Amino acid sequence: MHDSAMKKTLLLLTAILALSSASSFADALLLTVKATPYDRQMTPIRPVLTAPAASSDRTSLAVVNEWMTDLREIPYQYHLVWKTPSEVEAREPADCKGKAVALYRRMKANGATNVRLVIGKRAPASRMTHAWLEWQTASGSYVLDPTFNYSATRTEKVGKRSYVPLYAYAGAKKFRAAGTLVAQN
Repeated sequence: MHDSAMKKTLLLLTAILALSSASSFADALLLTVKATPYDRQMTPIRPVLTAPAASSDRTSLAVVNEWMTDLREIPYQYHLVWKTPSEVEAREPADCKGKAVALYRRMKANGATNVRLVIGKRAPASRMTHAWLEWQTASGSYVLDPTFNYSATRTEKVGKRSYVPLYAYAGAKKFRAAGTLVAQN
């Protein structure tokens, strides 16, 4: 085998290994980006996303499930503008964006790490986008959707037919799911 062919083979194997071991949500590869189509409308909640996590982790699956149940019980109403967690906590009707951001704030305020706010499709054929959280823990990765669910769901139980990410936010970092060129509202 020629030296250049061997280098190409090694490069290909390295790329395949890197892609297969990438830490990502529901088997989607998330690429870091400088901007997303949602950046402008997310201005009111950017301080929530970029706030540091509390120094000690006081979260547990049981506590997160309690928070999800609490947020799930808030009546649903779509809002064009992202509601802040304070507005959602006032128990006024909220949509998936407001509920997900309120849960994100609760988790970060209690020290949770490896939490992402995700914007995507609840199902591949969905016409509208949806917002939820992804939480990676030592015991597994979870989908946190306080709009539809009362408790966390392990990502392997979700399957590939639902929760299709388009964009994600973790702190000041922004991500685009590989293969996603434009979000559709």
